[in-house]
Amino acid sequence: MNKTTTEDWLKALRATSERLDGRVRGLSEKDLARPSFAEGWSIAQVLSHLGSGAEIGVMLLERGIRGRTNGPVHDEVLPIWERWDALGPLEQRAAWQDANARHLGLLDSLNAAQHASARVPYFAGLLSVADYAGYRLSEQSVHGWDIAVALDPTTTIPADELRLLWKRLDLVATRFRDADTLSRLAPAQLAVTLTDEQRTLLLDLDSELHIYPATPADPAGTVTGTADTVLRLVYGRHRPGTDAVTAAGRLAVDDLRALFPGF
Repeated sequence: MNKTTTEDWLKALRATSERLDGRVRGLSEKDLARPSFAEGWSIAQVLSHLGSGAEIGVMLLERGIRGRTNGPVHDEVLPIWERWDALGPLEQRAAWQDANARHLGLLDSLNAAQHASARVPYFAGLLSVADYAGYRLSEQSVHGWDIAVALDPTTTIPADELRLLWKRLDLVATRFRDADTLSRLAPAQLAVTLTDEQRTLLLDLDSELHIYPATPADPAGTVTGTADTVLRLVYGRHRPGTDAVTAAGRLAVDDLRALFPGF
């Protein structure tokens, strides 16, 4: 298997950003005010979330390029969020387009040496450029789906993005799991079969939760679905009656939905 490079993450981030821009560029103010899949957020509010994140990202990238290691603090990011929240739907779209372009432009300006040496003081700690781009890809791709599926219910996350998002799904699953549900369901090992990729993974529920590229010898249950639907289940974006994910054995799909409430 080919090694994933920094440029792979950046290329995917550009692609998902361009795709989202194409989807929202022609929307009316009324369309932008429609609910997205992200609970409680309109399409425009999702763009606002992505745009404020891009603005903060530029600030943190610039720190990393200069060798500074101080991460974001509440008093500096709160005014940014408040400013974005105060914008109207059309303003939020325009501001996202501008902030996203500046963010991508700064990333594109980095050379190979900076890719290797720079450390971005992100919310999750000091990150390499590749790891930082992975965080931003998760935000942009999954929240982009939140918008896209509100406009077209058949929307899926593209295969190139899925391949990369699966590489960091263990990190997401470990961090964004419901502790009470994990305590109720553990211990258990589940076989997760991705039907379109013909591969099986291990979902290990214990004092902590992990997804491993392995096949359990004696699973307590099975989870079956496409790479897209299973990934979105872990991100808290499963659609009952629409997404063809099945579970058998000790756990039901509703248990997994409770385990992965999303963010």
